[in-house]
Amino acid sequence: MRIHLLAIGQRPPAWVSDGFEDYVRRLPPPLRPQLEVLPPTRRRDDLTRARREETDRLLARAPAAARLIALDERGASWSTQELAGQLAEWQQAGQAVALLIGGADGLALERAAGAQRWSLSRLTLPHALVRVVIAEQLYRAWSILQHHPYHRE
Repeated sequence: MRIHLLAIGQRPPAWVSDGFEDYVRRLPPPLRPQLEVLPPTRRRDDLTRARREETDRLLARAPAAARLIALDERGASWSTQELAGQLAEWQQAGQAVALLIGGADGLALERAAGAQRWSLSRLTLPHALVRVVIAEQLYRAWSILQHHPYHRE
């Protein structure tokens, strides 16, 4: 199983890259998310078109037959324990997982109709910070499955 973190974005500040890499290094190699950042589409006046183009480019970079998870504020809000359950399920299935982070205006969810939707928070988070949160939460979920003391209740 491979986790692909596909995002629309710009070059993040160093602290974002450092934070993301810190948590990724802690994970075992098969669970280390492979980050690919695609540049945003020029916005002009048609935000719907920009969202569609960005979503289509993210989907084109997802591995064939990958389980698609769209990060969306209206998605399911998982607890860390529930994320650990999702991670165990993903590992059991053995298929690639593609986590999709849209651009400033989100994803065109109709383009990713079969994608599961995941909300990290009801808060609006900076796109670059989302990468760090995902990496940390994947590490925390893995630590729960390994009965590692990182996660304390």
